[in-house]
Amino acid sequence: MSCPQCVEGYELPGEPKGSIQADFQGAYFTAFQSQDASSNNSNASKRAVVLLTDGFGLPLKNCKIIADKISTALECDVWIPDYFQGRPLIPLNAMSGPDKASQKLTILDWIKFIFVNGIPGIPAFISNRPSVVDARLASFFALLKEKKPHYEKIGAVGYCYGGSTVIRLASTSFIHSAVVCHPGSFSMKEVRQMKVPSSWACPEVDVFVSHATRLSAEAIFAANKDKPESFEYEFKDYPGTQHGFAARPNLAYPEIVEAHEKALEQTISWFKKTLVVT
Repeated sequence: MSCPQCVEGYELPGEPKGSIQADFQGAYFTAFQSQDASSNNSNASKRAVVLLTDGFGLPLKNCKIIADKISTALECDVWIPDYFQGRPLIPLNAMSGPDKASQKLTILDWIKFIFVNGIPGIPAFISNRPSVVDARLASFFALLKEKKPHYEKIGAVGYCYGGSTVIRLASTSFIHSAVVCHPGSFSMKEVRQMKVPSSWACPEVDVFVSHATRLSAEAIFAANKDKPESFEYEFKDYPGTQHGFAARPNLAYPEIVEAHEKALEQTISWFKKTLVVT
């Protein structure tokens, strides 16, 4: 399920540069344009990134703005699958201003969330439960493999609900690297099953993931780091932030905007390091 912090945030400035691709199940696509004038293939990128959104899905333009920035920085194609199939968990009109880490949710906040967003959103959560979403993504990655065979490596970055999904995705053969930004609920079993390099962007305060849970996840990787089956990992903490900062920063707070930008830099740096192609 969601939480009050998942329905908080602001829109990022700018307008998306990509487009919705009907042939790819309605996914948003922002392309790396080859500088080679003799190339007949505008999709010559050998690596690609798949961005999994928070509960607002594609209607909130933030994910598209972030995808465009990743595409430019990495010189690669970036996809945002419509893994909610047009029915996001949370409507845009539910967004409100985000809190700093020092601000606490009140009982009234929880009551308002339950009755305004929680109960009305139950059908959307049922139709977008993890098993259903994972099956949709399997179909999407099969489509990428069929129509974009030039992709040698694919990375995935996820925010909130998308972060939890990326954790599960990292146990499959669909991706080669993962970035997890303030994920929703996940299990230690799912962390143990991850088999690709992963980078984690962690807020100071998170209703979904306690600090103890975050430490437990990191401890799993640390315990395996000298074993042959280990994978590279990193955890970065962002003081003063709450769940949602990497996707929906409050533009009124410079320190939150800075944390958002650093989390994006973290994502780009990680993929530059782990999605090396020939």
